[in-house]
This record gives sequence, structure tokens and C-alpha cells, in this order.
Amino acid sequence: MRSPLLLLPASVLLASSALAQTLPYPRTDAPAISTVQVTAPMKTVRIQPDQAYVIGGTYAMSNGWHLKVRTASRHIDATIDNQQPLRLFAVAPYKFASPDGNVRMEFNRGEWGEDMLMSYVPDPRLAQAIVLESRTAQR
Repeated sequence: MRSPLLLLPASVLLASSALAQTLPYPRTDAPAISTVQVTAPMKTVRIQPDQAYVIGGTYAMSNGWHLKVRTASRHIDATIDNQQPLRLFAVAPYKFASPDGNVRMEFNRGEWGEDMLMSYVPDPRLAQAIVLESRTAQR
């Protein structure tokens, strides 16, 4: 007779692959907070025209989402599928973050600079971060 413990790893694998298809979108609104948090203002950097060219475009995310990035002089507007745009500010060349720090994107990655990495916290009440990778789908 086989132990039911041998079936556990297979069920965990199946559950984790199903989770990838149903990931929650990053929050576009600021959650109601009942605590006081003091942080220094975010220092932004200017996006150079050659950086804006590399960053802007449409990305096919590793979980099936589509990300459209529009650039400005100090921020990007990132729209995932049909969700509200996320405004992320340039904190370093090719690196962007939301004002609350829960969403981060890093561009110009990989051998050809066409890859990007996005990490976000779907629920600030939980100690969980989701990391997704992508390649430029079109310009």
C-alpha cells in the first residue's frame, strides 16, 4: 500500500501551476491603512530618450498578461490587460517603482535588453510578492 504522503508533492505541483493562471492583478488604488507610515519622498531620475525607446512598447508576460508601457520624462504608465494604468516612477536607469513600493519593474534585462522583470505585492497585508518576467512583444 502506498503512503498518501507520496501523492502530496504532485498535488502541490498541480496547485501551483493552476495558481499561475489565476494571479491577482497589481492594485491600482491605495488601500485604506489604519497605521501611520513615515517614508522619505521618492527621489526620481529623468528618463533619457534612448532609455524611453528601450522601455516603451508591449510586453507578453510569462503568465499570459499583456503589458503596455508608455513613457514620460520621469515616470511610466503601465497598463496590464484592461486594468487601470499603474504609474511607476523612475528610481534608477531602467528601474521603476510605485510610490508605495509595492510594484517594481526593471527593464533592459537579458542578453539583448528586451526582457523585463516585474514584482508586486498583491495584498499588502500578506507577506507575499509575485515576480513575473517578460520579453518585448512589439514596439
